[in-house]
Amino acid sequence: MIISYLLRKETIMEKLNIAGGDPLNGTVHISGAKNSAVALIPATILAHSPVTIEGLPHISDILTLRDLLREIGGNVHFEKGEMVIDPKPMISMPLPNGKVKQLRASYYLMGAMLGRFKKAVIGLPGGCHLGPRPIDQHIKGFEALGAEVTNEQGAIYLRAEQLKGARIYLDVVSVGATINIMLAAVLAKGKTVIENAAKEPEIIDVATLLTSMGAKIKGAGTDVIRIEGVESLHGCRHSIIPDRIEAGTFMIAAAAMGQEVLIDNVIPTHLESVIAKLREMGIRIEESSDQLLMVGGQKELKPVDLKTLVYPGFPTDLQQPMTSLLTKANGTSVVTDTIYSARFKHIDELRRMGAAMKVEGRSAIITGSAALQGAKVKASDLRAGACLVIAGLMAEGITEITGLEHLDRGYSQIEEKLSNLGAVVWREKLTDQELEQMQNS
Repeated sequence: MIISYLLRKETIMEKLNIAGGDPLNGTVHISGAKNSAVALIPATILAHSPVTIEGLPHISDILTLRDLLREIGGNVHFEKGEMVIDPKPMISMPLPNGKVKQLRASYYLMGAMLGRFKKAVIGLPGGCHLGPRPIDQHIKGFEALGAEVTNEQGAIYLRAEQLKGARIYLDVVSVGATINIMLAAVLAKGKTVIENAAKEPEIIDVATLLTSMGAKIKGAGTDVIRIEGVESLHGCRHSIIPDRIEAGTFMIAAAAMGQEVLIDNVIPTHLESVIAKLREMGIRIEESSDQLLMVGGQKELKPVDLKTLVYPGFPTDLQQPMTSLLTKANGTSVVTDTIYSARFKHIDELRRMGAAMKVEGRSAIITGSAALQGAKVKASDLRAGACLVIAGLMAEGITEITGLEHLDRGYSQIEEKLSNLGAVVWREKLTDQELEQMQNS
């Protein structure tokens, strides 16, 4: 616990420097999916014998979850991307504050602990500030299964005599609610049907783990998921899927600055909307079963309009990185985010770098062909950090990015991967003067 706190503190006191303008060439290996990992690890609470998850990314969210599972009594070993979790000694210890507040996906602990212990106390989610992330659909699902849910002093209290299967219709398609209800329902008595379920690949990944643990789940990846409750779950070994958002981020970086960049360890069908949009801009992409080759050198990129949608639509997590690339297009593009209304804080930072763009409601209007200049900028959230990294690669001169605690929540060894592609990127400690300026700003 002390180590991950120190890592987090260290990150806050650092900046990432990028000397822009160098072309990218080579191969980048994509890590395991962050958005799967933050659900897979809590899911192990439901088992009664050790679970091994391999291919996990080395990011701060994973270290936070490791510490939280240890906090409730679990034996957890994490090394070289493999986490071995023995959940047998875990207890239903309340987690109203502390590390749980650092984690945007802390709500998965609710479904897992409710499923196993029939009670839980979990502090409301932390993580990136993207505007409200309501959990009303999660609560609706828990209540339908027989839980009593109350909000007391910023923590959610869940209690149930026993959980019983139910038919649950989600008013809004929600990845978090779909997974959380699955976690609570696999040990409930009888059948649960989740209608209007989210279809993201991460849901299939979690369902695959739960099925390997002995759960009975049908329909994951469709809009109707059927679950037959079982008496108990056991340990297993599971390999996580590749991170489609990290892959998309490197695809966009390659589209901006690449000559020939091979994206290795990907599932191309998970990225169809991104591939289609980049091809629409004029980027050449060659696909194989688990790789994508990005071929650059285009004299002119076309402007495009894009709208973020639930899967299989264009991911909201790649909206911000795309805005950097669109500054290079010859014309005006419009980016509309239908998922998170507050996901445009990066626009002001890009304007510091010379980008011609403005926000109108849920849309950003980007006038392309503006040459970016290196500047001092701050990441307001995880994907804004990725956006600024791509802008830094494109810009003339040196870009200094602070707010790295956000970037390190979702990207494993990002400087090393960029350096291997030929980018000039390095970290530095912030000076006392820079820290003071940050505190005053």
